[in-house]
Amino acid sequence: MRNIFTIIAFFLCAVTLHAQDEPKKSMEIYGFIMMDAGYNFDQIHPDWYDVVRPTKLPTVENQYGTDGNTYFSVRQTRLGFKNYFDTPMGELKTQFEFEMFGTGVDAGQTTMRLRHAYAELGKFGVGQTWSPFMDIDVFPNTVEYWGPTGMAFYRNVQIRYMPIQGDTRLTFALERPGASADQGPYSDRIPDDLAPRFPLPDLSFEYRHAAKFGYVEIAGIARSIQWEDTDTTDGNDFSDEVLGWGLNLSTNLKFGKSTVFRGSVLYGEGVENYMNDAPEDIGVEVNSDGTLEGVALPVTGISAFIDHNWNDKFSTAIGYSMIDIDNSNGQSDDAFSKGQYIAANLMYYPVKNAMMGVELQWGDRTNFNTGADPDLIDASITKIQFSFKYNFSEIFYKKNQ
Repeated sequence: MRNIFTIIAFFLCAVTLHAQDEPKKSMEIYGFIMMDAGYNFDQIHPDWYDVVRPTKLPTVENQYGTDGNTYFSVRQTRLGFKNYFDTPMGELKTQFEFEMFGTGVDAGQTTMRLRHAYAELGKFGVGQTWSPFMDIDVFPNTVEYWGPTGMAFYRNVQIRYMPIQGDTRLTFALERPGASADQGPYSDRIPDDLAPRFPLPDLSFEYRHAAKFGYVEIAGIARSIQWEDTDTTDGNDFSDEVLGWGLNLSTNLKFGKSTVFRGSVLYGEGVENYMNDAPEDIGVEVNSDGTLEGVALPVTGISAFIDHNWNDKFSTAIGYSMIDIDNSNGQSDDAFSKGQYIAANLMYYPVKNAMMGVELQWGDRTNFNTGADPDLIDASITKIQFSFKYNFSEIFYKKNQ
């Protein structure tokens, strides 16, 4: 906790010192405090007790204890800073934002997690922010943290160029590469000295056309995924490479003044790393002669939600999402194959900047080959969640002298 306050103090001191240098335009401190409380009718990996992630559902009976557990969480709480500076080259925008939802080695913990560390000047941007391959505006007005399983969702470190900016926009980016592989039951035949290699950045783009009805967006990505055998003294060389690629079509459609449809359809190969809830990008394929090769796993994702405002006090979001992976024949029987996700809620806004809501959530996991093992199960989870949220935002202005 001390580290969190140290980082915040350092950031605020830097902002204060810079304000003396001219010509700072404005700074915004924003975020929200959010508390979730709910009941899991089924079970999920304990690190993910307060979300719905089909990849984290059990594959054998009672793998994660027993059904029926209550949970409380403040891990969605968020804090961010935005700054805007006038420069001879135009406006410089910066954003630093974090939340308290631990992932990776911090999974299951309430701890600081970086979301955005990004700067933009004119048509160029650098840092960590949303990948152009994803569309954040497809995310529905739900309180469940993780969100639709079948949408692309990834904040990545990148360099981007934006020749068209505004409601209609065009963006190109070079992104930090990375991928993972599922060796399945053949790990003992794959050498330990097989090392991943990413000589090129991922190349992504998006084009959004805005109109009165909303917008339509097409996004794409291409990625070089390689692995190199660093020891070929035994006469075998397992080095190889594949091309990962994907296309993502998304939209927001306005139906009157109170209803918005948010949807996306995605297909690709070896782009699981960019999906909201998916495992490895590469799987093992067993050829007819018994040899092994790595293949980029095809993935299909869809998401379809309706957001409706009943009036200025109440709103509802309801929808469905799905991800389907074409598993390779060398993956384990319990490898993740298909995930489904449903959420429906009623939100209440009693006063400005305050929200409370109740949401029914459902998730489902299908394995690659459940029928091959009598112990394997395809699991689902049903949850009800109550959330309370208070937003805050303060903008500080400084006139140029």
